[in-house]
Amino acid sequence: MNDITKQGHVSLKIENRIGTITFFHPAHNSMPGKLLAELTDTITKAGQNADIKVIVLQSEGEKTFCAGASFDELISIKDTEVGHRFFMGFANVINACRKCPKLIIGRVQGKAIGGGVGIASATDYCFAVKSASAKLSELAVGIGPFVVGPAVQRKVGLSAFSQMAINATKFFDADWAREKGLYAEVFETAEQMDAAIAELASTLSNSSPEAMADLKKVCWEGCENWDELLSTRAGISGRLVLTDFTVNAINKFKAKA
Repeated sequence: MNDITKQGHVSLKIENRIGTITFFHPAHNSMPGKLLAELTDTITKAGQNADIKVIVLQSEGEKTFCAGASFDELISIKDTEVGHRFFMGFANVINACRKCPKLIIGRVQGKAIGGGVGIASATDYCFAVKSASAKLSELAVGIGPFVVGPAVQRKVGLSAFSQMAINATKFFDADWAREKGLYAEVFETAEQMDAAIAELASTLSNSSPEAMADLKKVCWEGCENWDELLSTRAGISGRLVLTDFTVNAINKFKAKA
């Protein structure tokens, strides 16, 4: 039997002191726990690799950067411990980005949904294309963007985060996301975006590693408690995912897919 939660991959390519991390899952780059763990490990190891000066984080495909949590795995959760462990997958990716001493450039080539918005928010400088609208869909299935919330709020502010969290069925377009600070730059085409990413990555690869590491610490000041905070938030999501409302909502979404 083909278990979709075991599909997908994460890769790291190093070229000219630039480490490019790419993740992929056939279900619109949705993220099962195994893939989240691989992504966390790859980010951590890239941060420790002396041959890498700057990191580019991206996904494969064209239409979707990341569709968030794997519904197949969500629906299989039967107790709060398993639920907490699953949502810690996104928490661990965010914290790996936060703790990584290298600056991380995000490449968002399509829609970012739920946990995908959290991953984009955890990068240090995020590029996107015009079609890269963003949606925090968690409330629509009875959960809420608890784990990714701190990362998103850090980028866009409480007001914009609240709008996205409450209006959970709306895609906010890329220009709105740029105005709020989620995206640093937005381009008409992926080719234009990739040229800008290559230029910035090349510049940073020739910059002082010590200065960049110290700058990153400054940019992430005030987030030192996130190991504990995101674990607490994962517990909230892990509890809510077991409710009848969420189980029914996820099954309805899966039926439409």
